[in-house]
Order: sequence, then C-alpha cells, then structure tokens
Amino acid sequence: MGVLRSTQSLQAEVDELRASLLAAGWRRSAGHAGAKRAPGGEPGGAAARTVCVTGGISFVGFAVVDRLLRHGYTVRLALETQEDMDKLREMEMFGEDGRDGVWTVMANVMDPESLHRAFDGCAGVFHTSGFVDPGGMSGYTKHMASLEAQAAERVIEACVRTESVRKCVFTSSLLACVWRQNYSHDRRFPTIIDENCWSDESFCRDNKLWFALGKTAAEKAAWRAARGRDLKLVTICPGLVTGPGFRRRNSTASIAYLKGAHAMLADGLLATANVETVAEAHVRAFEAMSDNTAGGRYICYDHVIQRPEEFAELERQLGLPSRAVAAQGADDDRPARFELCKRKLARLMSSRRRCTYDTYYSVAFD
Repeated sequence: MGVLRSTQSLQAEVDELRASLLAAGWRRSAGHAGAKRAPGGEPGGAAARTVCVTGGISFVGFAVVDRLLRHGYTVRLALETQEDMDKLREMEMFGEDGRDGVWTVMANVMDPESLHRAFDGCAGVFHTSGFVDPGGMSGYTKHMASLEAQAAERVIEACVRTESVRKCVFTSSLLACVWRQNYSHDRRFPTIIDENCWSDESFCRDNKLWFALGKTAAEKAAWRAARGRDLKLVTICPGLVTGPGFRRRNSTASIAYLKGAHAMLADGLLATANVETVAEAHVRAFEAMSDNTAGGRYICYDHVIQRPEEFAELERQLGLPSRAVAAQGADDDRPARFELCKRKLARLMSSRRRCTYDTYYSVAFD
C-alpha cells in the first residue's frame, strides 16, 4: 500500500528479499485458489487454506508470507506496482504462479475493484502494507496518515464485499495505543497499557506524531468499517519491528516510528518486536479466529528498551545521531509511569504451545 521508494532502495530491498528467500529455502507445493463459501460457513477444501497478503514484499509482509507457507497455506501476493511484479519475476524464486504456493496479483489499495479481484477466492486477508517516505528521513507525513486511513477502510470494504473472505488480520502498531496526554502523574502504581488503550489522535496531531496518527486512524477506520458486517477482524499492534535485515529493509518506517522515542523511553513504552514474533502472531490469530478464540486487538512485543545504551545502539544501527544521553537525568530512578501488557497475546500463543514471547532479543538487532 503506497510503499513509495527510489529505484536504488527498491533494488536493495529486492536483493535482500532474494537472499532471505534463498536462506529460507522457499519451495512449497502449490495450493488451489477456489470456490466461494456457502453463506455462514467456512470455505471447503484447498480454498480454506488460500489467503491474500497485501504488502507481501515489505519487511513484515514477507515474514508473514513465509510463516503462512510454513503453516501450509497458499498465498496470493498482492502487489501494487508493475515494478514490484517485474522484480519478483526477475528473481525467479517462485516459478510460474502457484507452483511454489505463491500467486501474484496486482492490487491498488485505493481501488476497491482491484482489491475485490485480488481477494476473490481467498478465505482471508492479511493487510500488512503501509506508507513510507521515499526521502528516507522524514519517514512519514500528515498526508500519508490520511491516505493510510482511507486505504484501511477500502481494504475492509473489499473484504466485506468479497464473498469468499471471512477473516482479516490487520497490521497496526503499538503506537496506536501509547500516546495520550491525560494520564495521571502521581499514581502509586504504573498505568497499564494494553489492548484497551488508544492513542489520542489530537495529541498525535498537535505533536506532529504522524506515524502514530496514521496507525491509529487506520486501525480505527478498519474497526468502523467492519462493525456489524459479516467479517471477523483482528488487529496486531507490534512495537518497533526489528530482526535480521531490518535496518536495510525497514529503516524508513523505523525512523518514523522513533519520532518521540525519548518520551517513550522515559515512560517505559519503547518496545521492540522481532519480525518472526510478529509474523507468528498474525498466523496464530488468523487460525484462532475460526473457532472464535481470537478477536479484537493484540499488543505484540518481545522487549522493552529501558537503558539509554540500548537506545543508543538502536540509533546507531539505523544511522541516526545518538541522543540517548539526553534521556538520562535526575529522574532515572523514578518509578515507571507505565507498564506494557501483552498478556492477551501470550494467552493466545500458549493455547497451543508454550509461549516464547518473553525471550530477550539482543540490541544487536541486525
């Protein structure tokens, strides 16, 4: 969705994607896109294992596609530009459409008709795509926030309109939960930040937190569009997504995420989520929606950055000037004002196997 980038950055992304594909050994048996569902029921046969992923060659999208293939799904990869399609063909990683479990289709998230065609025959949709800035440093603009909200609404409307689609997993952000201005400053215990918390759009707008504004507005638009409709929706709200290759393949979004990072660091709200954790959360939520054991929002993170030196290392990896020292001061020993809670996701993950989401990921993110 609106992933704007230069030719050089796109080539670097494709090179990284090719290396990742080779390392992961992507070769899967083909599935079959297929018949529509009967009203009120799940689609049968192979169609129940066919899903569409928007933004499938983005950092998060690629990890979700890989995890879906590992779980035995057939994936329809929705690409927005012919350039993306051509690059995938040049890599010759998938062979002919469908041969390796991956189909490609063109879809513009601002065009409901193209979305409907992309989703038709799929049992579910993973909306992972997002806007980034081709300049690479400003990261995100107010206009992008508005576009992302419009795109979210259109994706959900297309899901509702497409007879075969019963479920949608929507990639949001932890930033859609943490930015508010009316928390008490003199509580004895930290304020819990969980799935019930929403960022204040006015606060984000006043402080020019455009990335947070876009994620908040887009997720709210998705929930409004899905309300009262024949569609199951789950949203995943990950922290700053890291993992192998993130500084090359996700640096612009990471820089946009970190606007206001010193305030998040001081308040205990600067959290990271390994891309594999995020991908697994998406697939687990999708599967649990079938028996209504998953629903609503899920906060997803692995580690909360608490030490300035950790933040300095993150800035270094992203090529940003280190400003972590400014976060240190006389209040270093003050009790944390906030505490992130991922208990809901932990319950979902542990319902089928032991939860591994308290694993500490080294700050050597790349």
